[in-house]
Amino acid sequence: MMAIYAFAREYMARHGNPDQWGPTHWPPETLIRKDIAEGNSYVCLNDAEKVIGTFFFVQGDNIEPTYREITDGAWLDNSPYGVVHRIASDGSQKGVGTFCLNWAYAQCGHLRIDTHGDNTVMQHLVTRLGFIHCGTIHVEEDSAPRLAYEKSGKTTL
Repeated sequence: MMAIYAFAREYMARHGNPDQWGPTHWPPETLIRKDIAEGNSYVCLNDAEKVIGTFFFVQGDNIEPTYREITDGAWLDNSPYGVVHRIASDGSQKGVGTFCLNWAYAQCGHLRIDTHGDNTVMQHLVTRLGFIHCGTIHVEEDSAPRLAYEKSGKTTL
């Protein structure tokens, strides 16, 4: 999994987003091991059963502390939600991010996600999948604000 994250860091840097994970070599292996131990780490397999992607997913009521304060907007739906973090692919197959987000949404029907302002690849993906930009949140890892997105079956525009 760490090799997948290394590839993702390189990919992000090549696509105009060198600062989200690059300077700190995010995510650290200790965090990934914790995610696995807590049952919140998921993998995406190809048809040959090879791991080609990974992500963090958890769901519940008010589960993401950094989402409690949002500026420049508001969340659409205050019901329990799922959170996806750390989506990464090994680059061997297209559509891994779409598959992971669609799978997570199917689990709970209400997702929140955030991304760095320079991560235009992720911004385009979540927008294409029907997520709405809701505002800005801040994470503990660094001082860069994150764009916050939400998709809920309970809200319509």
